[in-house]
Amino acid sequence: MGAGGGNSPSMRLVVIDDDPKNLKFVNFILANAGPEIHTASDPQAGLDLIHRLRPQIVLMDLVMPGVQGMELLQKIVEFDPGIDVILMTGYYSTESAVEAIQKGAADYFPKPFSPEKLRQRIALIVEDAKRRQRSSTLENELLENFKFEGIIGRSPLMLDLFAKIRRVAPHFRSVLVTGPTGAGKELVAKALHQLSGAGKRFVAVNCSSITESLAESELFGHVRGAFTGANQDKVGVFEYADGGTAMLDEIGEMPLAMQAKLLRVLQNHEVQRVGSPAVTKVDVRVVAATNRDLQEMARQGKFREDLYFRLSAVELKVPSLSERPEDLALLQRHFLKAFAAQYNKPVSGLTRRAQTVLARYPWPGNIRELQNVIEHACMMTESDVIDVRDLPERVQSQAATTKADYEVLMSIDQLERRHAQRVLDHVGGNKVRAAEILGISRTHLYQLLKDNAEKRKEPVSKADE
Repeated sequence: MGAGGGNSPSMRLVVIDDDPKNLKFVNFILANAGPEIHTASDPQAGLDLIHRLRPQIVLMDLVMPGVQGMELLQKIVEFDPGIDVILMTGYYSTESAVEAIQKGAADYFPKPFSPEKLRQRIALIVEDAKRRQRSSTLENELLENFKFEGIIGRSPLMLDLFAKIRRVAPHFRSVLVTGPTGAGKELVAKALHQLSGAGKRFVAVNCSSITESLAESELFGHVRGAFTGANQDKVGVFEYADGGTAMLDEIGEMPLAMQAKLLRVLQNHEVQRVGSPAVTKVDVRVVAATNRDLQEMARQGKFREDLYFRLSAVELKVPSLSERPEDLALLQRHFLKAFAAQYNKPVSGLTRRAQTVLARYPWPGNIRELQNVIEHACMMTESDVIDVRDLPERVQSQAATTKADYEVLMSIDQLERRHAQRVLDHVGGNKVRAAEILGISRTHLYQLLKDNAEKRKEPVSKADE
């Protein structure tokens, strides 16, 4: 199992480098770091080790005879995207670092590197693997604790919504549920029904999918002979839901003529079938849902104002997914478990890269879109963890790592050297002026430039310009 799927009893680290001295050096400095260390001086032998041992960490040289380092990196990531791959190179450049991160590397070390920095980085990866295992266990526990009538959420907005549903459910006759498409309005309607004590049917109808000519028959029913094609009596939605709950989704799309009849149901609790003078009493709780601004529609004459006021006496607002980022990990875990079971795949988690991409994505389709994305990923993955490549293309586009993104991953020393060089370039190479702007001595500035040049294999002139 890769690092993305949890922490095995003994963590393994594979080191691949064609220089035996470097292998010995790395083995020496990481002897007490924790992972079980395996080495290979040949890229193919290293790849064979990886296939056999499935290590959590791979430390490999970027430039070796007979193989392109980026190609080897790609093979490792394709085999198991949960492996943390750290590249080592004596030919450092920002461009190759960005390319490595884009292709799945966890880090990029210029040679020569500090033994202490390497030990610290390995320790962080080991601790991160343990943290992910704890986090996975905790998320599974939280899933059970933060399920409310089929709705998952622990964010303040959702906890507030749950509290309102509890208070409203036992007493409501009609409720307006608002929120963007895919946010879970039908789940809220079902929760209201379950907690209302109405033991009979829950019936949902989408007002936008009913043609205007059939809307009255669909909602209120008709008698035989009421119109051409009416060969027998038909029970409408409200009669069918008698004693239970009727959900009218996309209520803003309901024709105005039907809105007047709906108002009668809400006020008098009675319906009249098409073609019949008889009035039938019904006991129906009504949940109306919409992603539109009914108040604005009422001002424009596109929605009955009296119906709006009747419905909005109790309004429950369902937040978008972007408004409740605290719930993203729980929802991912929920859908992952469901679809892994559905497709009979041993998928246990997501790589950090995939989690980062999903966290950046704006989710215009809300919970429904997240569900579809995780289902797609579970179908596509060939590993026990979901990686960026398993996500739909529209979501993958969020994975592009820019130079600015890579700078977030740089050490303070690297950033300090780079900033010093930028300031020097900005002032035309004048080291006295650059040192003044940076607030450091010229000796310190020269040392930074010298370190930077050594990393880039470039000479530095000591002449102050």
